[in-house]
Amino acid sequence: MTSEDNAHDVAIAILYQQDQYLMQLRDDIPGIAYPGHWGFFGGHCDPGEHPDDAIHRELIEELGYQTSNIKLFDLYPDPGVVRHVYYAPLTVSLSDLELMEGWDWGFFSPQQIQESKRYSQKAQGIFPLAYPHQKILLDFMVFQSHQDGIPKKSPID
Repeated sequence: MTSEDNAHDVAIAILYQQDQYLMQLRDDIPGIAYPGHWGFFGGHCDPGEHPDDAIHRELIEELGYQTSNIKLFDLYPDPGVVRHVYYAPLTVSLSDLELMEGWDWGFFSPQQIQESKRYSQKAQGIFPLAYPHQKILLDFMVFQSHQDGIPKKSPID
């Protein structure tokens, strides 16, 4: 299923606990989008697969995580790709999950999202947050701040 002509659909997830956002440090290998960058869990939709189904499949494949609380946040089209962005609270601890894809994983604070980088103990270095994912997270934090009916001045309040 393609949302725009010649664009690939991807389904990605914002997984959060309070004001912390779980991200994956992508493998640093050629041929993948944003190698060696922090990004969301998720991936390409298989041919004929609806993004709603793809996000559930991807979370199981990459983390062993199943959730029925996932909701569509927004679509982010760019040349060649349409990102279907979903969100869900992460209702288990990391010890209940298994990183099955990627170099590392970790929670980003709002400050780290603003700074667009985070240290990886496993990879022994500071790695950037992929730009589209930073923008999406900043948009999502504004969305979250309005959920209680009281808009905040900035997403890092």
